[in-house]
Amino acid sequence: MEEEIKYIQNKIEENNSVVVACSGGPDSMCLLNIITNVATVKKLKIICAHVNHKVRKKSDEEEKMVREYCKNKNIIFELLTIDEYKKIKFNEDDARKRRYVFFEELIKKYKAQYLLTAHHGDDLVETVLMRLTRGSNLNGYIGIKKESKNKGYYILRPLLTTTKEKIINYNKENKVPYENDESNNSTNYTRNRYRKEILPFLKKEEKNIHQKYLKFSEELNSYNEFVIKYIKKNKIIVDNSIIINKLEKNDMFLKRKSLELLISEIQKEDILDISDNQIREMLTLFDKNNKSIDINNNYKCINEYGKIKIIKKETKKIYNIILENNLKIDNFIFYFNKGNYEKSNNCICLLSDELKLPLRIRNRKNGDKMEIKNLGSLKKVNEIFINSKVSKDNRDEYPILVDSNDTIIWLPGLKKSKFAKDKNEKYDIIIKCEAR
Repeated sequence: MEEEIKYIQNKIEENNSVVVACSGGPDSMCLLNIITNVATVKKLKIICAHVNHKVRKKSDEEEKMVREYCKNKNIIFELLTIDEYKKIKFNEDDARKRRYVFFEELIKKYKAQYLLTAHHGDDLVETVLMRLTRGSNLNGYIGIKKESKNKGYYILRPLLTTTKEKIINYNKENKVPYENDESNNSTNYTRNRYRKEILPFLKKEEKNIHQKYLKFSEELNSYNEFVIKYIKKNKIIVDNSIIINKLEKNDMFLKRKSLELLISEIQKEDILDISDNQIREMLTLFDKNNKSIDINNNYKCINEYGKIKIIKKETKKIYNIILENNLKIDNFIFYFNKGNYEKSNNCICLLSDELKLPLRIRNRKNGDKMEIKNLGSLKKVNEIFINSKVSKDNRDEYPILVDSNDTIIWLPGLKKSKFAKDKNEKYDIIIKCEAR
């Protein structure tokens, strides 16, 4: 384990806190032992993060073993117990998300800069093979990265350069305790079939096959990083929108990669699993102005005013609020009778005698029309929205100022009605709006 120990020593700075994900299996106990030995030299605070999913008979035994090990080594032991799986079916994706929420809570609690996980070389080979078989994308084919940055901390996987066999031997030589997960022996699980049937064959062909796959993974990662930097440098994505005219018409690779980046940003906060078929359908939107398609988890992908966006569909909010004081509505702040006259569409001056008070702020209705100042004719509010490039998703909730007869007085920031007064005219109401 000299290479792995040296990697940790070079990567982690002195006097840091390090969170180690530890299940109690041979891999994570090996990692915990290694980092504990390094901690003395580097003056590290080690936090062992153990999750008891309560789905196997040995779960409690594993927890007890890890807890006692930490006590003997003066390691901080932190536990997450998940009792819900007694009532609902165990789901590996859900379990992983719960674990990482727990890890991130510990990162914040101890102001740690590093999270260490015990993925090893065999895991990498299995992961790459599984993704090649079922199909993935450039980022997916990388498999498992040796290190990555996430929300201000680093995830390190020091054992990616070694194998399960070497880990077991290390544990025996150093008398490191561990528990075996009996489910790893079942061929009902896809990964176990790769581990038991395909990996041994590959190792007969090449003893250090994991190193070849690590090189393959790192090579792909270099290409992936280059493409991401290219997209950012050329500002192809701005404010979570793909700028269509920044891409060559037939450059499907960059279009696809840009879509994947939008999706990955959403996946940091929400569930959005997209299939290859959905990606292909989304790619067709680049040539379809003002069109959209529904995707998973109440999201949709839209082509709008030269931009591709992926947004959450929301239920329309209905509001009708009296405006007598300052008011905040979604992305707008209204200031009532404060400040001086401004000529812009962000300010309107009115004469109360010409209106039926109180004034109200509401969202649009079908058939809304407004008589625009100095135009002398009614114009559909929807046409004003289109001409002003207000997105479809914002039109239904855009605030509209009306009086108590429901006469439209003002579309804040866009257009004023015939009731708006100029600076040299008489007025006793002044309203300003500000986008938040």
